[in-house]
Amino acid sequence: MRVLISAGEASGELYGAQLMAALRRRLPGCEFFGVGGEKMRAAGCDILIDARELSVVGITEVLPHVAGIYRKFRRLVREAAARKPDFAVVIDSPAFNVRVAREMHQRGVPVFYYVAPQFWAWRQGRVKQLQRYIRKALCIFPFEERWYRERGVEAEFVGHPLSDLESPDISRQQFAAENGLDPERDWVALLPGSRRKEFSMNLPALLAAADGLGPAYQFVLPVASTLDPKWVQQRVDARGSKPVLVRDVRAALKHSRAAAVASGTATVEAALLGCPFVMVYRVSPLTYRLGKPLVKVPRYAMVNLIAGKEVVPELVQRDFTARDVAAKLREILPDGPAREKMVEGLEGVRAQLQGAAGGGGRQPAAERAAEAILQSLKERKAVQAGA
Repeated sequence: MRVLISAGEASGELYGAQLMAALRRRLPGCEFFGVGGEKMRAAGCDILIDARELSVVGITEVLPHVAGIYRKFRRLVREAAARKPDFAVVIDSPAFNVRVAREMHQRGVPVFYYVAPQFWAWRQGRVKQLQRYIRKALCIFPFEERWYRERGVEAEFVGHPLSDLESPDISRQQFAAENGLDPERDWVALLPGSRRKEFSMNLPALLAAADGLGPAYQFVLPVASTLDPKWVQQRVDARGSKPVLVRDVRAALKHSRAAAVASGTATVEAALLGCPFVMVYRVSPLTYRLGKPLVKVPRYAMVNLIAGKEVVPELVQRDFTARDVAAKLREILPDGPAREKMVEGLEGVRAQLQGAAGGGGRQPAAERAAEAILQSLKERKAVQAGA
């Protein structure tokens, strides 16, 4: 079989590589082509479009990139018309992938949405697009399945892919030796984001907060797979700060005393690894003014949404200042009630995600997603045969 698979950012391409492996175990010789990064390429996907070229976030921020993204989109559609995939899997990145789903649906290609878009959080009216174009939404958070089903979208909760990953086995001493870190000092991880624009928007305040915390701590800055390390180093050097750049984000979170993390998948990684953190985020003022009325949830951090309460502080837009980041980090860096309360809250979130996904003898998320896709295709074939 031939499969179009489209993952537009760092987390999505990790999930894509996992899903490819799960599908190949059931469909030996299955061919994959589409959008992704190094992890999917290493897993055997013919990458037509590098995910880094699509890593743009925000309403106004995307405008300068529209023409280039559209050209890439049309290239993907042409390749799909020539290769005729048996089905398509789109992963997260709804601004791009909903359009991919529409084109594939119009060509009679069954489409599955893995990591269903968070339309429950904002722009809820867009769920109508999934009603039309998607055969099944594969959800990674427990509450999403019911939300989608209530709105006429066939959906199944398969678990969160990150909850299936083993804790990094690299020791603190080894991680320090490989990255030039001092194992005797406490480390603070800085995660500005995986897209260039959000990275540039979030980086200055994080570096200023690091300066405010002083020399007692050493700072690590994990570089997402969607970013060029040389580009990142240039931005860091321009600020005159000296965080240590590393590539292994999960090991950095595991061994850091605390972190400041941009809203997104990395906040879930931090929770699963038990790293206390402060959530931060900033977009352009115009994007914020346009987008805020569309937000339908009381909190921004996924950790807080899952817990149903504030587990980690949220510093968004005007509240996201270097002084406030440093102040919030000072509350959770030392042992004490604030740190203990947050660690307990993160453990509760981790228990929900692990219990629902890979725990209790259940299959990992990618395996459940693969089975859901193949079962749906089987049912479709049976219906067509009956007709």
